[in-house]
Amino acid sequence: MTNAVIVDAIRLASGRGKPGGALSGTHPVELLSHVLRTIVDRNGLDPAQVDDVIGGCVQQVGEQALNISRTALLAAGFPESVPATTIDRQCGSSQQAAHFGAQGVIAGAYDIVIACGVESMSRIPMGTSAMGQDTGGAGIATRYPEGLIHQGISAELISAKWKLDRETLDAFSAQSHQRAAAAIAAGAFDGEIVPITVTNAAGETVTHTVDETVRTTTAEGLAGLRPSFRTDEFAARFPDAPWQITPGNSSPFTDGASAVLIMSEEMAAKLGLTPRARFHSFSVVGDDPMLMLTAPIPATHKVLAKAGLSIDDIDAYEVNEAFAPVPLAWAHEFGADPAKLNPLGGAIALGHALGSSGTRLMTTLLNHLEATGGRYGLQTMCEGAGMANATIIERL
Repeated sequence: MTNAVIVDAIRLASGRGKPGGALSGTHPVELLSHVLRTIVDRNGLDPAQVDDVIGGCVQQVGEQALNISRTALLAAGFPESVPATTIDRQCGSSQQAAHFGAQGVIAGAYDIVIACGVESMSRIPMGTSAMGQDTGGAGIATRYPEGLIHQGISAELISAKWKLDRETLDAFSAQSHQRAAAAIAAGAFDGEIVPITVTNAAGETVTHTVDETVRTTTAEGLAGLRPSFRTDEFAARFPDAPWQITPGNSSPFTDGASAVLIMSEEMAAKLGLTPRARFHSFSVVGDDPMLMLTAPIPATHKVLAKAGLSIDDIDAYEVNEAFAPVPLAWAHEFGADPAKLNPLGGAIALGHALGSSGTRLMTTLLNHLEATGGRYGLQTMCEGAGMANATIIERL
């Protein structure tokens, strides 16, 4: 069987996903085109050799509409002969892009593919793609007559089900910032972040290289924040919800882009490129769309079974911190080592630029395995409507 290998993985430093954020003045096409151009240039790759570009983007409307992956590769100067497609598996969009790319290599359909992702939450706010419309229709209304709920309420329900109190959520969230700040200070992200020249809020031309979403904070400081999602309607519907999800224990709105260069082991050898990891196993699952954020648990069970590995065989796990209860519930279910869970901080600190997050996590996971000598890394993330992808990579 052909092995699909990762030759390189890069990302932009995060920008706050609101007006005035470091990347908010830059069109999302430019964010994505920058990482596409950089990943081929720094590997001496002729972009004409790329068989496909598969990108993730959640809010495919406005500046992110009309197949942004294709627009971005054209903006990056790739030959017009290179195709691209943009997919939406909600928060796991670019992780799914990596799955599709690697699976295409394994199947023999591709020799070289770039999986990537982008989201500008400052320019295309979350929820914009729905445009105020009913996106469910009669069938959903019949199956779920009380109506589906948004992810913030799901996070509250997970907190209740796994008996996670506010102190636990805030301590985990503060730790995420502390780990990320320590990683920045130690230069742990230097090999994965590529500089981008942008215009800041003051109109100055600057080079952005440091994650803007990381904060100096403590659990005690986070304890003062008010819950975000309690309303009289939801409180009546969910009387057991603890109402403790706040901006401090949630991932912030974020701008970002990332990319992973994937090819067959044979092609890497032919081009004189050194593979850094191989794709070992994949899974994607659906789960309860009300709890919504719990699907990383069955996705992990499935990918471990496919791999023939146990959680103890994994050297690091990246579980996307959409909200603090998600990785905490996951860790509880697997008895996971807290030191291996998001060891450089997670999305609560580093941000969650929706369509970019899948390949961003993969980039950080790969670099951490290399820095520590770990062999196996597992990545999983919750996705809207109750889905999750899980991936195991093996460092080479």
